[in-house]
Amino acid sequence: MIERIWSGKSWLYILLLPLSFLYGLITLVRHIGYKTGLLRSWKAPVPVVVVGNLTAGGNGKTPVVIWLVESLMKQGVHVGVVSRGYGGQSDHYPLVLDQTTTTAVAGDEPVLIYHRTHAPVAVAPKRSDAIKALLDNFQLDIIVTDDGLQHYALQRDYEIVVIDGQRRFGNGWWLPAGPMRERAGRLKTVNALIVNGGVPNANETLMSLEGDMAVNLISGEKCSVTELNNVVAMAGIGHPPRFFSSLESKGLTLVNTHAFSDHQAYSQQQLVSLAEKNQNLLMTEKDAVKCHSFAQDNWWYLPVEAQFDKIGEKRILSEIKSLI
Repeated sequence: MIERIWSGKSWLYILLLPLSFLYGLITLVRHIGYKTGLLRSWKAPVPVVVVGNLTAGGNGKTPVVIWLVESLMKQGVHVGVVSRGYGGQSDHYPLVLDQTTTTAVAGDEPVLIYHRTHAPVAVAPKRSDAIKALLDNFQLDIIVTDDGLQHYALQRDYEIVVIDGQRRFGNGWWLPAGPMRERAGRLKTVNALIVNGGVPNANETLMSLEGDMAVNLISGEKCSVTELNNVVAMAGIGHPPRFFSSLESKGLTLVNTHAFSDHQAYSQQQLVSLAEKNQNLLMTEKDAVKCHSFAQDNWWYLPVEAQFDKIGEKRILSEIKSLI
C-alpha cells in the first residue's frame, strides 16, 4: 500500500499531508538552524564524503559506498567508514567493528561494508563520535559516511546523492505522504548525482548493479546464478522487487519470492520454511550477513558490484581525491 501511495497511484496520500507538512517544517527549521549557526555542527580534521539520498527506501546507496571505498583504497588512500548503524543495538557507542561484530549489534549495512572492503568501520548515533573513534585508532586520509545526508550536525566536504532511476521521487511529497526526506531542490547543492538504473538526466552519472556469481552461505562455493535450479528468492532491502526483477532479467524463473522489510532480523525457523530441500534459496548479500550462523546448504546469495559510466566515475573520484 505504501508503495502505491508514494508512487502517486493512490489518493490516500492526501490524508497524510498534514503530517508531511509538519515533517517538512521541522526539516526546514533544522536545516536553517545549522546553516545560520544557531545549531552547532562539527568539522572533522579530515575530509568527509557523504553518500546519501533524498528518499526513504533502498536506492543502491551501500554498493556506492563499497565502490567508493574500494576505488580510493586502490589508489593508496586510507579510508574509514561511519554509519548510524540502523537495525543494530550495541551496549556502547561509538562501536568500532571487528571480525566478531554481528549485525544484531552494528546493523547489517556496516557489517557488510566492513567485510567487503576491510576498511575501518565505526557506528554511532552521532556520526562525529564514530569519526573520532576511527581517528583515535587509525591513520586515515578521508571518511566516507554511509547515509547521513540530512545529518547536518556533521559538516561535509563532498555530497553524493543516489537516486532510484525507476521510482525517482515518487509523488514528490515529504514523509509520510511521500518518500521525500527533503525536497528535490536540495539536489542543486550536492556535488554528484548517481542514478541507479533507468535513464539519467544530463547532470547524473548512470549506475548499474552487476553480479552473476552466486555464493553458497555454507561452503563458499561459487557458481553462475543461472546454474541454480528451482530458485526461491528473498530480499529484506529497501525495494525488494528490484532484486527479483534483476534475477528474472538474467533468465531465472523464480518458484516464489518473499519480500521482507528493510533491515529485517531473521531466524532459522523463519527462513527454513521458505524453500524445500530440492529448492535453492537465493538472497541478497545484505541478507546473507545476517544468516551465516544458521545457514542451510541450499542457501545462496548474490553479491553485486556498482558499475558506472566511465566519464562520471572518473570525475567523481578525481574531485574526491583532490580533497585530500
